[in-house]
Amino acid sequence: MTVRLLLSFLAAAVAIPAAEDANRQAIPTFESLGLYWSRPQSAEPCRVRYRTARSAGDWREGQPLVYDARLKQYRGSLVELQPDTEYDIRLEAGGQTADLRARTWAETFPIGKTTYLDSTTDKTLTISEGGTATGWHLVTPKPGTKFVSDLFNLADYNVVIEADYVILRGLELRNAGVHGVLIKTGVQHVVVEDSHITLWGRAGGARVWGVLGGSDSAIFAERDAGHLVIQRNLLEYPRGAANDWESGHPSGPQAVSLIDSRGNNAIRYNTIRSTDDHGFNDGIGGGSNYSFKGSPNRDSDIYGNIISNCWDDAIESEGANMNVRIWSNYIHHTFMHVATAATAMGPLYIFRNVFGESRISHRDPSGGSMIKTGMNYVNMNGERVSTGLGYRFIYHNTALQPKGALDVFSSHELHNAVTRNNIFYARGRTYPQDRGAPANDFQNDLTGGYLGGGFVQTMFVPSERLEWFLSPTIEKIQWGRVEYSRNGKDFAITDPVVRAPNPAIDKGARLPGFNDDFAGAAPDIGAFENDRAPLRFGREAAPGFTRAPWEKF
Repeated sequence: MTVRLLLSFLAAAVAIPAAEDANRQAIPTFESLGLYWSRPQSAEPCRVRYRTARSAGDWREGQPLVYDARLKQYRGSLVELQPDTEYDIRLEAGGQTADLRARTWAETFPIGKTTYLDSTTDKTLTISEGGTATGWHLVTPKPGTKFVSDLFNLADYNVVIEADYVILRGLELRNAGVHGVLIKTGVQHVVVEDSHITLWGRAGGARVWGVLGGSDSAIFAERDAGHLVIQRNLLEYPRGAANDWESGHPSGPQAVSLIDSRGNNAIRYNTIRSTDDHGFNDGIGGGSNYSFKGSPNRDSDIYGNIISNCWDDAIESEGANMNVRIWSNYIHHTFMHVATAATAMGPLYIFRNVFGESRISHRDPSGGSMIKTGMNYVNMNGERVSTGLGYRFIYHNTALQPKGALDVFSSHELHNAVTRNNIFYARGRTYPQDRGAPANDFQNDLTGGYLGGGFVQTMFVPSERLEWFLSPTIEKIQWGRVEYSRNGKDFAITDPVVRAPNPAIDKGARLPGFNDDFAGAAPDIGAFENDRAPLRFGREAAPGFTRAPWEKF
């Protein structure tokens, strides 16, 4: 297809800025910056350096940007930044330099108007008055009280938001017939925080049973909504249930759904849970999957969440995946941990997540995959265009066994995937079959079967918390006949269990911008770095967390 046609299509699909603004740009979230630099065709790598703005400090190295020849554009992200901080950024490629200055989001929003809610209601609350960038409209309970919306299944939505710059804070929402919170088509700049949403939705079940409705969600954003912040919420126990894979592709409730989002979303520090009898289809998901838009589309972060009880994907990040970052999530009781089919634009970053138990159905514990891949072709003005060319960078994830995923990657076609420093022990297949150019780059991961890689549970220091720091040694089988001498006696043992140095400690590759703060001789492999602060997951792990009105009054 012609470059001009692709540019025109993508400008509409993924909201690429106008040409005069797109030459170099940094798009912020709380802790990340998506970087863009339009350049003529070039095979040169693009170096990235950054530091706090107006400081005399040393430049830090970031991961080089990747080049997309379709748009003649370098793209990539800076991660693990500080909120509300201005950064100087320098890009260098082919003897040319570009300087940018950008500020990450502040964690507090300026309030222009506050609407205090009465204690209870059994009717839908519609918010049609918005705010501005300098004065948001806050909707929250009266001080010292709680607000409960309980619809008793007599209305479809607890809350409908049809205006921009709205904050929904500290509400308890129950028994919506379809969605707890509905964000209308095209609405931008909405925050849903510190809320408890439960018992929403219709009865679920497999489409092969004739259940054609699906994806009833605690929070549902219609097409082209974007710039959403969903944080510190407890999203639990939908009234319906997704089927498992024994009756076909799961269909049913979700915690968060974004439909062809405009992007620039942050979904962080939420606790998403249920029982398997009332399990989710996806925890965080949406559509359209094989597209140049999708969910969360672009310049978005998903991090710090606990996500469990999903019969399909815990996190479904599919579509453009342009400068999307997924990190520090604890994912448990799901089929697929992170779904990425497709990644049409990229780059997508998946790092420092913990992948827990995976299963196919109530009766079959054999498990799915840690990372679902795949691609398709779409027809654009009569030409066949691939949705599988975006880069995926997969770093420092930890897979838990036993009962973890059967395979690391699904069996779908995969290109431009780069892995480093992952604990990828699995009973099944580690890497997918090579399908030709563009090639994948799999290096420096701990791989192997459960026995072949050692007894994986012994890799970690025992803890009552969601922590997996590395033990100095592991137990493993030393295959063959091993001679011993003890107390003057010689004997032999076949295939003894022995202690061996932990192969994850100080064995990681350096990844600028992703493991700068390592301890020891080199970074550790996996999500947790020994002698550094632990990762924390869920709403109570959020910085400055305090109890919400619905749990205090």
